[in-house]
Amino acid sequence: MALVIAVAAVAVMVLAVFLGVIGGMSGTAAPGVAACHPGPVPAATAQIPADYLALYVKAGTEYGLPWPVLAAIGAVESDHGRGPGAGIRAGTNPAGAAGPMQFMPGTWQRYGVDGNGDGRRDVYDPADAIPAAARLLRANGAPADMERAIYAYNHADWYVKKVMDCAAAYARDGIPCAGIPVVASGRAAIAVRAALRWVGTPYAWGGGGLSGPTEGFGRGAGIVGFDCSGLTRYAWYQAGVLLPRTSQEQWRTLPHVPAGTVAPGDLVFFKGALGTAAAPGHVGIVLGDGRMVEAPRTGLPVRISPIGDRSGLVGYARPWAQ
Repeated sequence: MALVIAVAAVAVMVLAVFLGVIGGMSGTAAPGVAACHPGPVPAATAQIPADYLALYVKAGTEYGLPWPVLAAIGAVESDHGRGPGAGIRAGTNPAGAAGPMQFMPGTWQRYGVDGNGDGRRDVYDPADAIPAAARLLRANGAPADMERAIYAYNHADWYVKKVMDCAAAYARDGIPCAGIPVVASGRAAIAVRAALRWVGTPYAWGGGGLSGPTEGFGRGAGIVGFDCSGLTRYAWYQAGVLLPRTSQEQWRTLPHVPAGTVAPGDLVFFKGALGTAAAPGHVGIVLGDGRMVEAPRTGLPVRISPIGDRSGLVGYARPWAQ
């Protein structure tokens, strides 16, 4: 059967767990900038047990998937381990599935993981079952084709719709980033929110597609995430604007705007490690108040940064008429 997507944003306690997951790679927030992490979604916080919510966020981060979808599979399959049905805590249901994410034996044998490092792969332990569900989704095409991956989890169109609707309902009322108001409007607001949704996601050189984080290549091989232009391209695609793939192409083809007229959603370009003023090697998305959201470099995840803290500013460009 399938995973349940009970989406979620995190209460303070869950955020602490999430921060622990990425702390080793993210470093600390820049001085004067509030740390930015997925904010609480009231519906998710109210409906999902805190321990499950933390596990959905953790697995989503580790496998490069939207954790709201993972949470929705958990909701549909077992009400996050609370359902009365057979097979959730012991045994199997009539179809032979087991655990809070309802794995068939053969599927668990292939995709089960020891998520909590206790030396066992326990289908009834959410710490093992939830990352196993993420692993299975990845194997079946997520995040590039999420609906196909969910259908492979449970071969039913009604199931795909129910999971997607559940995920959307969890995410709908959430704020994309705690403490970071979105002051943009129209298409720019959509792009900014799309980028903020992935704060904390690993940097992957060459990573990032139109549907979300992807595995990088070269020095990004084996890492699922975004590089700088992959993030800007993804974010603006959600707003209906298809950008070129690289920062150099984005700078060359988009209309430039003077610093005094910059608005949230605009792109900000820097020379970067290997770039020049004519061919900038780094790009971020302007948030306003002197800040941007960016995929900085290998070892640092997608984050909020002060524009003034990065040297080599080239200029600004606008993907869409404001």
